[in-house]
Amino acid sequence: MALENIGASNRNNEFYRYKMPMMVTKTEGKGNGIKTNIVNNVDIAKALGRPASYTTKYFGCRLGAQSKFDEKTGTSIVNGSHSTPKLTSLLEAFIKRYVQCYGCGNPETEIIIINTTKIQMVNLKCAACGYISECDIMDKLTTFILKNPPDAKKEAKDKKAMRRAEKERLKEGEAADEAHKKLKKKAPSNGKEQPSSKAYKNHASDENIIPKHLENAHEVDDDDDDDDDDGIQWQTDTSREAAEKRMKEQLSAATAEMVMLSVKKEEEKSLVQEMKEYLKKGLPLSQLKTFISSLSEPPQDVIDALFNALFDGVGKEFLKQVMKKKKYLVAATQEEGSQMHLLNSIGSFCGKSGNEEAAKEVAQVLMALYDEDIVEEEFVLEWYQRGPSGVDKSSPVWKNVKPFVVWLQSVEFESEEED
Repeated sequence: MALENIGASNRNNEFYRYKMPMMVTKTEGKGNGIKTNIVNNVDIAKALGRPASYTTKYFGCRLGAQSKFDEKTGTSIVNGSHSTPKLTSLLEAFIKRYVQCYGCGNPETEIIIINTTKIQMVNLKCAACGYISECDIMDKLTTFILKNPPDAKKEAKDKKAMRRAEKERLKEGEAADEAHKKLKKKAPSNGKEQPSSKAYKNHASDENIIPKHLENAHEVDDDDDDDDDDGIQWQTDTSREAAEKRMKEQLSAATAEMVMLSVKKEEEKSLVQEMKEYLKKGLPLSQLKTFISSLSEPPQDVIDALFNALFDGVGKEFLKQVMKKKKYLVAATQEEGSQMHLLNSIGSFCGKSGNEEAAKEVAQVLMALYDEDIVEEEFVLEWYQRGPSGVDKSSPVWKNVKPFVVWLQSVEFESEEED
């Protein structure tokens, strides 16, 4: 069965995870009794996680023709002769209105119906970013959904089948990924050794690694100190002169620390300014990697500067700007460990005072970067696990990004469960 990406905006993305069968139609009857049978409508509806009656009804409403879905036989009929391309374009409109999240565009959404005497609404809750999309209440299909709500158990089964199909498609792409990695390893490394991903995961910083011979020497020194202290009683000089001396030493240390902080801030500003000036030149993206490598600052500081230079002053349209400038992020995340640097930059940028509007869209941004394969699942989960227990644990970023992380974990758990 031929497959295609869900959503017209993802049509040319060969690595897109969500797919559905290509529509197959058949014209039956003659004259006034002519009708169009959508042969695989049930399979399409399963891939979308929606009842087949919804798509059939939508076609009928948009074409101004009678439509009928038979639950027993699974037959979808629309009166009249209608071409496959025409019905396919209507299906794309249905996906945009009743399947895809209005925030991040992910098709894994759940229909939530609010049907009271005062309020009647059909909403879509995104499993990835948590965004609630409101469907047009004036649309005829919305009225149909309110009268015919989806069966929760059946919808859950359809989602599970969708995940299983997605897993099978991912397995098919593993062979191509392995071949790509082998080609990448064979490419010349210019004499520079790249740290393995395993080493990166085990050691967040080289400063944590202590050579064995130094470790032993440290233990010996400790033993010597213990021996030297035997029989000696240490006392603190409490005289006024000694107290004043200690105060002067502490004051000079604090002053030095303040000076160092101010110097560091100035260096950060100058690095961001340097990055902005480079971006203004409009040089090819192939040269960005060379420029980043030429900088003497730590990799994390460089990615921070690039991110701030790209999105300085961005508020409500954070997601839109990230997608517009994603090519720079792709070019900057080719080295080992650069994905974690990018995630750290996103967290620190959205956690800054004045970037509250950007922080509200952080889950949608991560979802978009995940779909574009700019950041991988394992790095997102590791980044989130470190975050709430780290220095910036009070940042609103962690609360806003939690729905996306929970969705990632559920997908990983279901995949392991199916194995």
